[in-house]
Amino acid sequence: MAGCSCGTNVRFEGVSRRYRRVLLAVIAINACMFVVEMTAGALAGSQALKADALDFLGDTLTYALSLWAIGRPLSVRAGAALLKGASLGLMGLWVLGATLWQVFSTEVPVAPVMGAVGALAFAANIASVLLLLRYRDGDANVRSVWLCSRNDAIGNLAVIAAAGAVVLTGAAWPDLLVAAAMAGLFLWSSAQIVTQALAERGEARGEAQAPG
Repeated sequence: MAGCSCGTNVRFEGVSRRYRRVLLAVIAINACMFVVEMTAGALAGSQALKADALDFLGDTLTYALSLWAIGRPLSVRAGAALLKGASLGLMGLWVLGATLWQVFSTEVPVAPVMGAVGALAFAANIASVLLLLRYRDGDANVRSVWLCSRNDAIGNLAVIAAAGAVVLTGAAWPDLLVAAAMAGLFLWSSAQIVTQALAERGEARGEAQAPG
């Protein structure tokens, strides 16, 4: 089956016309949702929505990098994955810092906007996850796309839950708590991507040094 390594030890590297089409569709979904969610986050005063919007932007850029890296040598693909892992880690640190800063703000986010936009973003990410499901076990470059999309769907559920908690408590802390949790998820996924990418870069070096 094209684009699937099921039942074999062959690691899928993204070299598939169908995978390229899927990746282009996911890039378009993420780009659109960045604009929608960042606008809504600013209007609703929601740090969680802004964090999720930044994740959409990061995914748009890194998925484009993934598309560029397809079919290139393992060392190049591993380098691209390293860049994506590092950028995801930096984004996690930025979201965590911004969330800590917002702790000193008394602004309470607009919960109905949080809930509605969170549900829309969840639907968009579920579509991405379903498109990418069969490609979740590829090399670091391919797997990073799956991990980011999965994280997005989890984050959207958390935003929806935070909106409900804001309604019940009338306070901003559920929004900030979700933003901090999302930052932690970004950092954990970054560590996974970087670890696999480093291993693949070492593998590429070993192949280059092996006698012909």
